[in-house]
Amino acid sequence: MLESVGVLTGSPWIYAVVALSVLFDVFVPVLPSGVLVIMSATAAAAAGTGRVPHNVPDILLLTLSAATASVLGDMAAFRLAWRGGARLDRAIARSRRLTTAQERLGAALSRGGGALVVIARFAPAGRSVVSLGAGAAHRKLREFLPWSALAGLAWAGYSVALGYFGGQWLGATWLATGVSLLALFAAGGVAAYLVRHPRATA
Repeated sequence: MLESVGVLTGSPWIYAVVALSVLFDVFVPVLPSGVLVIMSATAAAAAGTGRVPHNVPDILLLTLSAATASVLGDMAAFRLAWRGGARLDRAIARSRRLTTAQERLGAALSRGGGALVVIARFAPAGRSVVSLGAGAAHRKLREFLPWSALAGLAWAGYSVALGYFGGQWLGATWLATGVSLLALFAAGGVAAYLVRHPRATA
């Protein structure tokens, strides 16, 4: 695996590529940000083995770049929805997911808890729905930002850990990446269930 993606994972540009992918997947949820993070972390697991002829990503920098980009993307979507506009308001009103997210998120934040923000970060498109919903509902930034930061750090840490430890246990191979991705998708499935059934988190 490292031979085929070595040019990318062995370059300092990997942090920028990961950050940009994570930043923009709040607007385009099909971007493979999770895949890039896991592949980079799997490559990092090969450090010190003597089998890697090039540099590998630093785990801490990789986690920080992914987490920071996650928060910045959340804030961009939040501000966009906050400012709104007739077209955006109509789009949100037509979306059952967004209107439901507004209601649930508003209730969660008013109670002083934002676990929904953290859980939704793992669900497919959950980050987009929650960030846009929070902005459209004009939630206060100080209510949303800490939970967004916690969500970004939790997601980045989990994704990097999957790739890194998968690479440690199974070797820096496509098998390690595949197993790690399955674990990430499994977490996404659980998160999606919890978002749709908020009573399960009570």
